[in-house]
Amino acid sequence: MRPVPGVSPQSFSLRRIALPAFGPSLLFGVGEGAILPIVPLTARELGASVSVAALVVTLIGVGSLVSNVPASAITTRFGERRAMVGASLWAAFAMLLCMLARDLVVFSLAILMIGMSTAVFNLARLSWMAEAVPVRYRARALSTLGGVLRIGLFIGPFVAAAAIHPFGPLAAYAAGIVVLVAGAVVARSVAELPAPGADATRRAPLRLAEVLREHRRVFATVGLGVVLIAAVRASRQGIIPLWGEHIGLGAASVSLIYGLSNAVDMLVFYPAGRRMDLRGRRAVAVPSMAIMGVALLAIPFTHAAPSLLAASLLIGFGNGIGSGLVMTLGVDHAPAHGRTQFLGVWRLLSDVGATAGPALLSAVAALAPLAAAIAAIGAIAFAGAAAFSRWVPRAGATDPRADATDESRASS
Repeated sequence: MRPVPGVSPQSFSLRRIALPAFGPSLLFGVGEGAILPIVPLTARELGASVSVAALVVTLIGVGSLVSNVPASAITTRFGERRAMVGASLWAAFAMLLCMLARDLVVFSLAILMIGMSTAVFNLARLSWMAEAVPVRYRARALSTLGGVLRIGLFIGPFVAAAAIHPFGPLAAYAAGIVVLVAGAVVARSVAELPAPGADATRRAPLRLAEVLREHRRVFATVGLGVVLIAAVRASRQGIIPLWGEHIGLGAASVSLIYGLSNAVDMLVFYPAGRRMDLRGRRAVAVPSMAIMGVALLAIPFTHAAPSLLAASLLIGFGNGIGSGLVMTLGVDHAPAHGRTQFLGVWRLLSDVGATAGPALLSAVAALAPLAAAIAAIGAIAFAGAAAFSRWVPRAGATDPRADATDESRASS
């Protein structure tokens, strides 16, 4: 691991790298969050039915899913800084297409492009953090990174609302463009990390098949836990509104409950990262999944706003303490040679889970009562807790020898 030039592990401070490490991610989150509420409405304006409009929204996830592996090649070829700048500008261009689109096909393509940019940006920022942050601060840095993105997605709709009020719905895309261009400027100021040593530069980039073969055990064990946690996280976003409607709550009450759950989610990311650094990854991974499992199983027993709020707050807490967990486990297991390819596959596993979870919720709900579908997702959460308990070491992947390596590199 190569820390930021001139910064040793002993003198490292998250505050010192806050702007380059977290600034681009915050702005990218705000830009993306600004358009999310307006995407289905724009699709409807272009003639989409309700079901087709919902499908258009999923294209962001589809674009990310299919671009994770190509994103690793882009990041390897151009470097983390240029990849982040390029992804931000690509997303801004896609939002411009959204504003100019006069038919649903062009609009859908633009939404798919936004998902593609998300894959490149997220992989590049994760690869940069893997290099820039000493291992003893890794979980704190990555949980903060996850928290910053959550904050950006939370702020984005309010930024869009401020633009929409005087200028109309398409102004949300204009607001997103402005924020993303600002993010590209901030990303441009990110320090280029020193090149690997001579031995590493002579080594040809690993092919995807080699990465899959060499790390197949990690992908089949800890990677399974990543798929499960991503499935639960993605499903919870639909469970709270669906159950709220099922028990007869109005849209305002459901929105308030959902917002308060997200607020709790955003408040606990740093303490969780600190605990991972000090107590190991399993000390957070297992409780995070178990707490969400308990809360999800409790939801079918709620019949009014107060009890649903209590269960939703517990879901937010469980998800919040797992902020940055998937990224941290990925960086822990990523090899120095072939790191971006490994992380590309890691993000692919996460996106597969995020796609499969809501699909499973929908399939079970179509065949059985909604309560059974929610219980199925709760069972997946407990399966994830069992997977992490079995395959994540009690002390995490942190190796104190890595700090000595960091220090020697920083002083060389």
